[in-house]
Amino acid sequence: MFTGIIQTKGRVTRLQGLRLEISTALSRARVGDSVAVNGVCLTVIKTVGTARSRRLSFDLSQETLDRTTIGFWKPGAPVNIEPALKAGDPMGGHVVQGHVDGVGRVVSRRAKAGWSLFTFRFPSAMKDFFIHKGSVAVDGISLTLLNPKNGQFDVAVIPHTETVTNLGDCRPGDAINLEADPIAKQVATLMKRWRRT
Repeated sequence: MFTGIIQTKGRVTRLQGLRLEISTALSRARVGDSVAVNGVCLTVIKTVGTARSRRLSFDLSQETLDRTTIGFWKPGAPVNIEPALKAGDPMGGHVVQGHVDGVGRVVSRRAKAGWSLFTFRFPSAMKDFFIHKGSVAVDGISLTLLNPKNGQFDVAVIPHTETVTNLGDCRPGDAINLEADPIAKQVATLMKRWRRT
């Protein structure tokens, strides 16, 4: 489980077949650990290097490639990194499972006075999970939804978040991983079942 509070960024160093390798300064990662990479929960299978500069390797499944943006990644691409939550860690964002629900797109990024307004497009299958002021994980980042309608939603992003995540590198048209709030998904699913009875 994760919180959507990004600990550090990394860079894709290699993506070949079903093997992914990233470089990162994440010191808290050992073989067997779960790490969220752009919001995708992956298991570390190999580590090389020092705590300040290390490479982490992950095995992928075809299911993961089919349901996430990983297949679009190129060497050098920036990625958000978050280690799994440990007992006693602060819960700063919201519950994030690392199970991507769909791939969205960056629509626009507009500079405001001291912050930015991002607009994202989301798959229609996710529309029941989004409510105004609800939570969403965008590339693993815990963000607050604004005005979800017509297949799009906005988020207000402060400069700190743009700096410590890959949002500062996002451009219109870029693909993003989306994970809805697990509580919202449970409620929406139960409501659908209740309506059918």
